[in-house]
Amino acid sequence: MNCSTLGIGLAGFGTVGSGVWNTLARNGHLITSRTGGGITLEVTRILVRDPAKSRATTGEVPAALFTTAWQVLVNDPAVHIVVELIGGTTDAFELVAAALRAKKPVVTGNKALLAERGIELFAISRESNTPIHFEAAVAGGIPIIRTVQDSFIGNRIRSFSGIINGTSNFILGRMTEAALTFEAALAEAQALGYAEADPTLDVNGWDAAHKALLLATLAYGFPIDPAAIHVSGIEQVRPADIAFAKSLGYVLKLLAVVREHANRAVEIRIQPSFVPKSHILASVNGVFNAVAVHGDTAGESLFYGRGAGQDPTASSVVADLVEAARALRHTGDHRGFLPYADSGTLVPVGETSTAYYVRFDVTDRPGVIAEIARLLADHRIGISGTHSPVNPDNPDADFVDMIFLLHTCPFGKLQAALTEIEALDCVNSTPVVFRIEALT
Repeated sequence: MNCSTLGIGLAGFGTVGSGVWNTLARNGHLITSRTGGGITLEVTRILVRDPAKSRATTGEVPAALFTTAWQVLVNDPAVHIVVELIGGTTDAFELVAAALRAKKPVVTGNKALLAERGIELFAISRESNTPIHFEAAVAGGIPIIRTVQDSFIGNRIRSFSGIINGTSNFILGRMTEAALTFEAALAEAQALGYAEADPTLDVNGWDAAHKALLLATLAYGFPIDPAAIHVSGIEQVRPADIAFAKSLGYVLKLLAVVREHANRAVEIRIQPSFVPKSHILASVNGVFNAVAVHGDTAGESLFYGRGAGQDPTASSVVADLVEAARALRHTGDHRGFLPYADSGTLVPVGETSTAYYVRFDVTDRPGVIAEIARLLADHRIGISGTHSPVNPDNPDADFVDMIFLLHTCPFGKLQAALTEIEALDCVNSTPVVFRIEALT
């Protein structure tokens, strides 16, 4: 490919798509200068649902660029690179697959698409020798994908630990700072535009899970079934949990953990966790993200920045565009990600071990602690402490929260004990479990 100008097909022109347009309009000359004058990126086709919709962009967007059919965008000879920003896993899959088969590199920020259908798309990428770039799919403006692929290429990745969903981090932060309920903090996040009208994937942990899955795939080289990983969200967090964590020297965070074990099996889990205040992840606040990467040669490195938003995500998309453009201008090896291991093994979540914070909703009567403690002892689970906070608004309530702090044990052993405990007539609902992380 010898042309000095490369055409970009933008599939999706919402917040991120318009951010890409604005970035190219504002910094296009800078990009050309930094690539030795060899690469000029020009948007030549834009896929939208409604061409007449008003959009906040730098300069006027020519109406002739718009189309409502993705096939028109992919088949346009003036489009050399396709940027997929429409979201979802159906139309987006068809668009990306068609672009790869047409030998047009793809840039995407669609973590759900890659997490759920990446196996198929990476196979098409290999067959067509055409790359998929997806820096924007994980942690917004933090260049974590390129770092793992390039800077850590000589390392065996021992672990990732991260806060990779800004919405949940903002909600937990407001619950911590202002003692808000989950519902009140979520409403505030929505009012500020940090949470969608439907925040399900953010608060139930699956947005973070898709990102963790992509990081694990990059680090260990084999496709991973999302159904095989453990995911728990923040919907059950109460101000009392956060206050208790604080009293023990912890901060409650939605934590993604990816860890390689001695037998090369990989542990992946996403759950609310007690993080020691002394650990740097405890100080990640607001909508910011952070990922701690532990390589066997490099040791531990921390990557921190905005995890979402128009400009940070657009920055990652444009970086991938330049990477794709360079590969087109100087044809060589496939520069995207390709799985490099035929298969791998995941550690069953029941075999993963930490200490635990468990909250029980119980009927307040004599002997409750003893009944729960007996069943924990039957499963050989040690207790490091118990607590029953008094509700100052209703000190004589018949139903109270009972908190148990438990020693490190396999999660499966804890689950078995909790199944028996939940059947007690003094326990009124499913126990709430948070991990207590050492992060050493």
